[in-house]
Amino acid sequence: MLLHLLYLVAIIAEAMSGALMGMRRGMDRFGLCLVGTVTALGGGTVRDVLLGHYPLAWISHPDYVLITIGAASVAAAGARWLRNWQRLFVTVDAIGLIAFTVIGCDVAATLDVSPAIVVLAGAITGVCGGMLRDLLCNQMPLVLRQELYASIALGAGALYVALQACDVAPAPASIVVLAVGFAVRMLAVRFRWQLKVFTAADSGGAG
Repeated sequence: MLLHLLYLVAIIAEAMSGALMGMRRGMDRFGLCLVGTVTALGGGTVRDVLLGHYPLAWISHPDYVLITIGAASVAAAGARWLRNWQRLFVTVDAIGLIAFTVIGCDVAATLDVSPAIVVLAGAITGVCGGMLRDLLCNQMPLVLRQELYASIALGAGALYVALQACDVAPAPASIVVLAVGFAVRMLAVRFRWQLKVFTAADSGGAG
């Protein structure tokens, strides 16, 4: 129940953030709704396709598509006001990242795959929507830059799998992972923790 509520909050926030980025790229209303929906539902779709898990979540629950289209439309209508809530979007995105990751791990675990694949499935669920958004908006995906994002999803997935292996029930395991993952993500944003960025000089390339 908790994860489902967080999932709904997350897809709304992700759809709105995708629409706002689309506006900065000069997209029309259709483009905004498309980018918003892809941002919110893309991670779960990629996961399900890779795992052969059908029907896809948004096909089983078409209301998810309607929710994301509605959220993207609201973002387009109130863009000027929403720009003042950028920090709120960062906070909700952090919650969504971890919630998506835990949900992805749960889905993969039901398919009897190895723990490593469970962790990867969780991370894919958490980050692929944002990757697709960035690609549609013609910019370098966030997960391929120095910011701690994908690594946090992988860590959250690994922690969730480890807790399950220690016979911790799904509900308390989810709460622990949400708390730890959210805290690490917000600390990374606050203190600008980053991974090393490699340049042409690092590889010995000519300038």
